Amino acid sequence: MGEGFTSERLSINRKMVAASAAITARKSTIHSLAGADITIPRRLIKEHLEVTGEKLSFTAYIVFCLAQVIKQHPHLNSFRRGNRLITLDDITISILVEREFMGERFPEPMVIKSAQNMTYREINEKIRSAKALKGAPAGSITGMPWLRHIPGFLLKAFVRIGERSIRLAQRYGKVAVTAVGMFSREPVWFIPHGSGTVLITVGSIEKRTVPCDTGEEEREYLCLTGSFDHEIVDGAPAARFMNQFLETVKSGMSIMSNESKNVN
Repeated sequence: MGEGFTSERLSINRKMVAASAAITARKSTIHSLAGADITIPRRLIKEHLEVTGEKLSFTAYIVFCLAQVIKQHPHLNSFRRGNRLITLDDITISILVEREFMGERFPEPMVIKSAQNMTYREINEKIRSAKALKGAPAGSITGMPWLRHIPGFLLKAFVRIGERSIRLAQRYGKVAVTAVGMFSREPVWFIPHGSGTVLITVGSIEKRTVPCDTGEEEREYLCLTGSFDHEIVDGAPAARFMNQFLETVKSGMSIMSNESKNVN
């Protein structure tokens, strides 16, 4: 008879998640749970697919909108280093992309550098290219495949040092998006952990019947969580940021244009 259980070695990805969670659990984070009306952008993406056969990334659209709004709230593109507040000139946004390597599916961060200067289509292409990367080990997208060779007991120290590094902040950013919640079929919000100053977590999509001028209509709402480092961002600025972000997402801006880069 068997022993009634199986045992397997933790992957480097699981060790990295555990190390990051142990460090970020100590952070003072405030969360905003919101519902974004995405009826217009979802319709535009669907129409584009029907006409051209090209499937556009909704995550890329969220990243584009986030970059444009962060550009108008530059104090959010910052982090604490001792008693100093470091504000970055460029907006670099980290995104979790699900990949597969040696039979394991895992989320890996990729970065969109100078996101404030990129079009939606440019961001879309970068994300699609990263997701298509096959056969490469964890860390390949970020240029740090050597991470898997760091002993587990040193990972926490690496994460702790990396949180305060200006060079790493410039390379990987202090703004992030994770969209794993879109795989859920029910209305779901996620409360994440992370080391960024601003973290947008995309949950599931919910269909609602709402009143309109002609009676009622069905609209789609996205469950979104905005998380902010409370050492840097207070509640009122976070609320103003979320209001503008939700309005920008709702607008469908730049989905059908390859040129527009600015919020109107």
